[in-house]
Amino acid sequence: MISLLRVFMILVGISILTVYTAAAIGGVLLLQWVIANPPDPFFLFGVFVSVTLLGGYVGYRRGVVQTVASIDTLRVTPERAPELYRRLERLCLRMDVSQPALLVADFELPNALSVGGPREGAIILDRGLFELLTIDELEGILAHELAHIERFDTFLNTLAITVARLIASLVFLVFAPFIIFLAGIDRATAWFDGRPGKEKFGLANVFQQTVGFLVVILLSVLTVLFLAHSRRQEFAADRRAAEVSGRPLALARALVKIHRASEPRRNLRSLLYIHRDTENEPSRWLSTHPPLDDRVDKLVELSGSQRGGPKLRQLRPESMR
Repeated sequence: MISLLRVFMILVGISILTVYTAAAIGGVLLLQWVIANPPDPFFLFGVFVSVTLLGGYVGYRRGVVQTVASIDTLRVTPERAPELYRRLERLCLRMDVSQPALLVADFELPNALSVGGPREGAIILDRGLFELLTIDELEGILAHELAHIERFDTFLNTLAITVARLIASLVFLVFAPFIIFLAGIDRATAWFDGRPGKEKFGLANVFQQTVGFLVVILLSVLTVLFLAHSRRQEFAADRRAAEVSGRPLALARALVKIHRASEPRRNLRSLLYIHRDTENEPSRWLSTHPPLDDRVDKLVELSGSQRGGPKLRQLRPESMR
C-alpha cells in the first residue's frame, strides 16, 4: 500500500510538472505570437538602440567612476608640472576636448590610461613615465590619450560590450521555455522518486550548458571583432596624436621605451593600457593593441622619415631580442 507521504510527493511532483509545463507552453506561445505578428522592424531597432545606449551609458559612467576609484591617484597641479600643463593646454586647444584632469598613480609599470569623454575626461599617468620619458615623449602620450577621449573610445567600447550582453540575453530568452520545461521534469521526477531537491536526470542543466556553449562561441566571434576594432582605435589615436603634437617620432620613442620597461597586464583595466608586442599571429588576433613594430612603422611614415634613422634604429624592438 502506498503511504500517504508517498501519495503527497507524487501529487507535489505532478503539480510542479504542471506549473513548469504551463510556463513553458506560455513562453512557446508567446514566441509563436511574436513570430506570427512581428513588431515593426524600425520599432524593434529603436528599442534595441535605446536599450543599448541606456545600458552603455550607465555602464560607461559606472566604469569611469569605478576605474578612478580603484586606483590610488593624486592630481598633478600646474605648479608641479608647468611645462606639461602648457603642452596639455595647447593640445586641448587643437582638439575638440576640454582639458581633462591629469592624475598620477603607481601602476607598477610605466603606463598611461584615459577615462571619460571630451567634456569630463581624465588621464592617469604612472609615476615611472616622468623618469622614463622626455617632455616631448610625454606630450606624445598625452596626445594619444586625448585622442581616445576625443573619439569617445571608452564609451564606444562599453557600447560594444553592452550589445554582446544583449545578444547573449536574447539567445537565452529564446531557449528559456525549453529550459523551464526540462527544469520542471527534473524537479518533478525528484519528488516522484521521494528525493526532493536531488535531480535524477539534470536535463535542464545539460540543455542550459549546451545553450551556454553556443553563446560562448557567438561571444568569441564578437570578441575577435571587438579586438580588431580596438587595434584600429590604437592606430587612429596614434595618427591623431601625431597630427596634433607634430612629433610622431617622439610618440614612437615613447611607445618603444614603454615596451622595453613593461610586461603585459592582464586584468580588468587591460583594455586601457599600452601593451608589449606579441610573438605569434593568434596572440595578435587576441590583443587589444597592434604590434609595436606596426605602430612605429606608421608613425615613422607620418614623420616623412625612413624607417631605421639613426636615432629610431637604436629604439627598435628587434634590438631588444
